[in-house]
Amino acid sequence: MRTFFRRLLESRYRISTQLYSGIWGAVALTVAAGLVGWFSFNQVGEAQSVVNENTVPELATAFEIAQYSSTLVDAAPNLTTAATPEELDEIAAGIEETSGAFLDQLDLMEESQADAQQFEQLRYYVDSLIANIAAISRAEQELQRLAVVSGQLRTELDDLGSQLDLVVIPALDDQFFFGMTGYRSLWELPIPRDEYLTEEQLVIYRHLSEIQANTNIATQLVATAFSVSDASQVEPLRESFEAAQGQIETSLIVLEGADFHEELSQLFAQLFERSLGTEGAFNLATQQLRFLDNQVDLLSDNRLIAVDLLGEVNLLVSAARGRADEATQASDQAILTGRTLLLAISILSVTGAVLMAWLFVGRVLLRRLNQLSDWMLGMADGDLETRIEIKGRDEVADMAAALEVFRINALEVQRLNLVEKLANELEEKNADLERVLDDLQKAQEQIVIQEKLAALGELTAGVAHEIRNPLNFVKNFAESSEELLEEMQEIFDDIEDDIEDDDMDYIQEIKGDLVANLGRIRSHGNRANSIVEDMLMMGRDSGEKRMANLNNVVHEHMKLAYHSARALDPDFNLTINEEYDPNVGELKVVPQDIGRVFLNLVSNACYATDERRKKIEATGEKGFMPELRVTTHREEDRIVVKVWDNGGGIPDDVVEKIFNPFFTTKPTDKGTGLGLALSSDIARQHGGLIRVETMPGEATTMIVEIPLDDNPIREVAGIEHH
Repeated sequence: MRTFFRRLLESRYRISTQLYSGIWGAVALTVAAGLVGWFSFNQVGEAQSVVNENTVPELATAFEIAQYSSTLVDAAPNLTTAATPEELDEIAAGIEETSGAFLDQLDLMEESQADAQQFEQLRYYVDSLIANIAAISRAEQELQRLAVVSGQLRTELDDLGSQLDLVVIPALDDQFFFGMTGYRSLWELPIPRDEYLTEEQLVIYRHLSEIQANTNIATQLVATAFSVSDASQVEPLRESFEAAQGQIETSLIVLEGADFHEELSQLFAQLFERSLGTEGAFNLATQQLRFLDNQVDLLSDNRLIAVDLLGEVNLLVSAARGRADEATQASDQAILTGRTLLLAISILSVTGAVLMAWLFVGRVLLRRLNQLSDWMLGMADGDLETRIEIKGRDEVADMAAALEVFRINALEVQRLNLVEKLANELEEKNADLERVLDDLQKAQEQIVIQEKLAALGELTAGVAHEIRNPLNFVKNFAESSEELLEEMQEIFDDIEDDIEDDDMDYIQEIKGDLVANLGRIRSHGNRANSIVEDMLMMGRDSGEKRMANLNNVVHEHMKLAYHSARALDPDFNLTINEEYDPNVGELKVVPQDIGRVFLNLVSNACYATDERRKKIEATGEKGFMPELRVTTHREEDRIVVKVWDNGGGIPDDVVEKIFNPFFTTKPTDKGTGLGLALSSDIARQHGGLIRVETMPGEATTMIVEIPLDDNPIREVAGIEHH
């Protein structure tokens, strides 16, 4: 038991005990903050419940009542603007729907409020407004019906006016013509003057004129009745129409017995009935104006009711808004109380955390841990001599003691590792020496090969020089033989008459064969001489730049490489396509050096195409023909020479190494690995470069770019894959 209490007493120095104490203190503060938050949220929830369940619905209902009341107030003028019965029915249906929703919201609001007097007054205004709108709707329906009837009546009156004009105007014209000429018609003989130029005929003409004038007056009065805006103005128009009616009837009595009298009487009877009857124009116009006046009165009453209704609705909305403000203030007060308590707890928590961080974490933990970290970093950097000492009885002191043991062990391990490291370095040095020895042996072999090549070059130059002399003799004797044949031909021309025709033909045939053979000897001699010249030029290396026709240099060394390949393998053959740009002209180069570049490129192309031919023929396939394309092209600032071959391209793992010295894919007896490396160096010395475009398995294009100016050395080569 004593041991337990002693351990418990010593545990107060442990970091874990102190951390647990701090954590439990933080938990206690967190629980307190949670309780305060719960209490605050509970108070806010109750306040929000009042707002959400009572105040907000009440306020929303009040706003909807205000919205519906505004809609109903605006509905009455909309009724008067309906152009068709269908539009009127649609507006009326919308008003009815709005009225139903308005009454429902009003009932809902009335159930949640105790101010019965206010709702009684509000309901009175609503009922009055709805009744007034219904009256306006009925008046508008009647007005639209009367408008339809008046439209039909106007059409009938217009038709009657047209029919009266068709009767009265011809009768008036006929009477005037008869009174002036005595003709009743153009197909009858005129009557004597004393019979047609009488007072009776003049009276008939005068009454016809009065009928026409009164008819125009009557139709104009009817049209005016439909256009007046006051019902009191219709009655004077009716009286004027009745006066015109009396004059027309008087004139009809005078004209009784005329041919047109019966038709005219019937038309006027219809006109008077349509104008003065119960459903006549004047009564119809009076009814329309009275309904319009009634509608104006209803709209005026509607505006007054709307003012009172909106006033009551605004009072209702203001009361609901006031209750909402009270509930919101209660919620804000609850939030403020919770915020204050949480702020106090937060300040207490932050103060405790700062004190804990400063006194415990900073002074007890971090300072000692930083010291321990510095020792560990020093050990990582190799400082194993510094002794580690940290006082205390907590975990950090235990870590320091363990680190000290580790330091002592590390010193021992370091000594053992040093011995092993020295042994490994010795092995690596031996391996490096072996690699250097191998490289020296390879370099020695390459030097031997170069010496052999140099000796072969000297031998070739000597042989070419020795061959050149007999070739010159062959060429000169061939030319002399041709001259002798020409002289012999002149002699034969002189003695042609003394020689028989058969002998002469035979002599000419022999002479032609000799000329042809001598031509072939001279041609092949020139060709052999050209090859010898190229071999001699290869042997000369002045190292000086001079102007040279690049097309000729490319062509000569291409032929030399081709003939060399043919000499090595008589079965080798190649289709050569040459395309030289005539604008290339002369360029300042070292002809022997730049010629070696094209010689190497064409030689590689010949070798690649021949190897591919052999591989294809070994499989039994046919149809492959080695092909070489050589082109030159002059650009703005450089000359570009391309050497294309269908030798199968260059593999991806090889193309990156082709310009490295001593790298070759040919057998040892066929390649040194220096051709492309030397060619690249020559191109660089001329300020140009060599790059390759390859399609593995298909073809390769070697591109040489030489600047037009004498440029300094530039980058070696570039590689493009397709």
